[in-house]
Amino acid sequence: MKKCIQLFAITLLIISCKSTVSTSNEVVKIPYFGYQQQKENLEKGIYFRGNGNDPEWSLKIADKTIEFNSLLPGFEKLTGNHVEPVRAMDANVKMYRVATDTVTMIIQIMQQECTNTMSGLKSAYSVRIEMLKDSKSTFFNGCGNYITDSRLHDIWVLEELNGKKVSLADFGKEIPNLEINSSTNKFMGFAGCNKMNGTIFFEKELLRFSNIVTTRMACVNNNKETEFLKALQTITNYKVENLKLILSNTDENKLIFKKVD
Repeated sequence: MKKCIQLFAITLLIISCKSTVSTSNEVVKIPYFGYQQQKENLEKGIYFRGNGNDPEWSLKIADKTIEFNSLLPGFEKLTGNHVEPVRAMDANVKMYRVATDTVTMIIQIMQQECTNTMSGLKSAYSVRIEMLKDSKSTFFNGCGNYITDSRLHDIWVLEELNGKKVSLADFGKEIPNLEINSSTNKFMGFAGCNKMNGTIFFEKELLRFSNIVTTRMACVNNNKETEFLKALQTITNYKVENLKLILSNTDENKLIFKKVD
């Protein structure tokens, strides 16, 4: 009888372990929220997201569509074709005027720090949306951020500087490199003589490197670090193609990097 009881207890333990493993596996297979957003951003070409409360709402601006969702009756889901924004002359303010089947959305995005009233999270932009429907206006206020191109998230080694191929002789110990984190909008790397770090400013197709800080080691006279840093600070545009990062100012290629693993 005692052996039967022991056997029964062992059987229950095995079944319990299998159940736990199965449950654990199911949890692992569920994508986390951030991953789902990143996947949607890539699939739909979403480059700006906004949200707000009272009532709760969300905004997605993509390459082809502009989508608004809320809990307010009559404004649950509105989708219109993408339009180019009107830009203010004296401030970083953009205005989109989007027509849907039932509503005209006037979306204003302004670069200024904004705090979500529920979560307390800070964003770099404030968003104000006016809905024109049946000669009446309904307003939604909240915050938002541009989605930094995830293709920038990598380690890049310099190949060309101001139209000329670079070599180790131009810098000495090591050729300049960048490690960009598109999630935090920060970068670090080596400038040719000194280590460096800083932040990136990103808006759709616009990229700037700012707040650049370097160590202060003395460099030999023929080191091109100064030329490299000067070029990096003037960058406004970028392209990622064929495993290369091309940084430019207007139409002139200033820096070309190759991707490294």
